[in-house]
Amino acid sequence: MVAPSDAGMVPMRVSKAVTLGSDDLPDRAPRERFFMVLDELGGDRHLVIGVGDAEAFALDSSLQGLRWGRPMTYEFTAALMRGLGGRVREVRLDRVAGGAYAATVDVEGPRGAVLVDARCSDALNLAVLTQAPVLVAPQVLADCLGRQDGDSAEAALLRRAVAAGPMTVRRAGQ
Repeated sequence: MVAPSDAGMVPMRVSKAVTLGSDDLPDRAPRERFFMVLDELGGDRHLVIGVGDAEAFALDSSLQGLRWGRPMTYEFTAALMRGLGGRVREVRLDRVAGGAYAATVDVEGPRGAVLVDARCSDALNLAVLTQAPVLVAPQVLADCLGRQDGDSAEAALLRRAVAAGPMTVRRAGQ
């Protein structure tokens, strides 16, 4: 496996899922927006990725260690991989495709290593559950940091996501 420094990849950790409600959003924006925020290990940069509500819910549940009566999708995926004798070696957010970030999941199993294309939200949910390292390509980080600069509505929204506290999923009745 290539070391992160050799490939120029930036080690990061998934720190939180964030929801910004209508009070935090510019006029005419959807009622709520959801984000995953990653923090640079050994640095102060942040990667912010817009995701769907289900992906954010799953991430927050995993980060809190919540378990449900039946396995959620990512828990099932991680269990299936383990059951087949495989493991996630690492997750790489390695490119910008059509304005969105794309990921590659490095999986090792009985037949060897395989690189699997994935949405970032799926790959990051799996990384959290399997405690796999997360590496970010410099161009992906630069793109996100560039989107956070300036006075645009998008820049302000991304900065608010970094500053916001994590969303909190709770079981009914709590």
